[in-house]
Amino acid sequence: MNTEVGLSSTRSYLVRAMHEWMSDNSQTPLIVVDATREAVQVPREHVKEGRIVLNIALAATRDLYLGNDEVSFVARFAGVGQAVSFPVEAVLAIYARESGQGMVFQAESDGAEPVSITKPEDSLNDGGPDDDPKPGPGGPHLRIVK
Repeated sequence: MNTEVGLSSTRSYLVRAMHEWMSDNSQTPLIVVDATREAVQVPREHVKEGRIVLNIALAATRDLYLGNDEVSFVARFAGVGQAVSFPVEAVLAIYARESGQGMVFQAESDGAEPVSITKPEDSLNDGGPDDDPKPGPGGPHLRIVK
């Protein structure tokens, strides 16, 4: 946050904008969350290396709330509905499953770097909304686009 001039964080606005753009273009928005941050409530059995990738498509969530300070929703994991919530600052990235286009956020600050996320074709998951999104071998490959 830029405290010198009292500006609010841009992260929540960018997450909402990317979610809307992906939804409007029939893409599946996936969000990467730092599960080690305080106040992150996610199914711990799905956390890998301190991170979790969540499908936040409207069809995969119930009561999705993309607020300025918090993201929350109910989603099914292994067929069981669970409440998920986390601070917006815990969002590390948002990208489309189908195209890999998205945005990665800097971990320690509020800045954002637009990136192109590319994945091998065979790693795309065309399953239904209950599928746990799984990045391909080695995870998504990120490249900063200037």
